Amino acid sequence: MLAMTAIVALRYLAASGVFAMLTQRVRPGYHSRLGPQIRREIGWSLASAAIYGIPAGLVAWGWQEHGWTRIYTAWDSWPLWYLPLAPLLYLFAHDTWFYWTHRLMHRPRWFRSMHAVHHASRPPTAWAAMSFHPWEALTGAVVIPALVFIIPIHVAMLGLVLLVMTVMGVTNHMGWEMFPRALVHSKLGSWLITASHHQRHHEEYRCNYGLYFRFWDRVCGTDRGLSPNA
Repeated sequence: MLAMTAIVALRYLAASGVFAMLTQRVRPGYHSRLGPQIRREIGWSLASAAIYGIPAGLVAWGWQEHGWTRIYTAWDSWPLWYLPLAPLLYLFAHDTWFYWTHRLMHRPRWFRSMHAVHHASRPPTAWAAMSFHPWEALTGAVVIPALVFIIPIHVAMLGLVLLVMTVMGVTNHMGWEMFPRALVHSKLGSWLITASHHQRHHEEYRCNYGLYFRFWDRVCGTDRGLSPNA
């Protein structure tokens, strides 16, 4: 579990560091006055890494030592058409869990006790992706570890899920839109969450609760579109 905590922490530092440097290069001085805030974001995020590392370590041990999970390594264990389907199932399940727990944490009592830590980042930066109160971190830490006991997935596709989770978590908090306008405003882009969509959540709080997809926001009437400031 210590090893997995270190892996999660290093993954966070590497991903957030890369996109923080990109922000500095593309928009010099954009976050230059946010030093104290960024230090707080890193502190909370490293604490979150420890929380994420515990269930991840247990899953890795159970998989390697006892075969408890539904992670597989042989390419022919399941049909090849299932390979790209499994990550989509994981991302949609994660997005669903995130949407509803996120909305719950915006109720006044839950917000004050947990989610206010994340929204203390004004504006959010690339370092804020894992800046959570420990209780909020716990709600996010259990999702993927739970899914590997339910939905079969090739280990490489699981790696892809973790990559998407990391990259979108960071890029959605940079405060500026790094993806091409042609994608963001396309039919495909209208269903995906990028920085300009999530930035509006940080500006208005009561909208745009999703993580990867805009599906639940649209179904539940909480999608207010893109921020003009990102």
